[in-house]
Amino acid sequence: MFCTNCGAQVTAETRFCPQCGTTLGGAQPPPPPPVFAPAAAYTAPSGCQAYPSRWIGAAWTLVTGQLGMFALIFIVMTAVSTIVPLILQGPMIAGMHIVCWRVALGGRADLGDLFKGFNFFVPALAACIVITIFSFLGLFACIVGALVVSAMYQFTYLFIIDRKLDFWPAMQASHAIVKQDYFGFTIFLLALIGVQILGALACLVGLLVTLPMFYAAITVAYKELVGFASPEPPQ
Repeated sequence: MFCTNCGAQVTAETRFCPQCGTTLGGAQPPPPPPVFAPAAAYTAPSGCQAYPSRWIGAAWTLVTGQLGMFALIFIVMTAVSTIVPLILQGPMIAGMHIVCWRVALGGRADLGDLFKGFNFFVPALAACIVITIFSFLGLFACIVGALVVSAMYQFTYLFIIDRKLDFWPAMQASHAIVKQDYFGFTIFLLALIGVQILGALACLVGLLVTLPMFYAAITVAYKELVGFASPEPPQ
């Protein structure tokens, strides 16, 4: 190697140039690894309230605008979910929310989006199992208890796919929204169940409209209350 000042040839171990005395830099130690701070807990916006009629109305417009594709997507979702009950249900719910997310932003419903829920397989599966257990335990506090528990965690899958949270932080984030208006969000969920009953009364064919509306309404509510972190769904 050579001195950076006078150009004299020196060895790699030389610290000072014998010709001009310039300090020579040896091998630099590697930089320390970056220290990552733990992810901060989600802070819910204040003043969250439920608006069941507005969100359900928006879901009706969203689904009926692309009814054929939504009906096909829901049929596929049901068929896949029943292959291995509970195990595949979580990723399928996540995928349906991704479909609704795209349409809520003005895009087209795409069957391929349904299977993007498998990109979040582990947290979606864990959320599905834990929410099912909690809802079952809520039955011991009568039907109302199960409804409140289900309402508490209705935004869980959206926090998983949008904010990339693990299942438990996602459940906590959902609860942080709902606890500001337990009654309103429980009524919202109850209204959605009522819509499903009306769909079943329409010779079951109505469920092809009302069941996608269930997920669409929750997605619309999330969009209004939380807002999507990304301008488009996960690819």
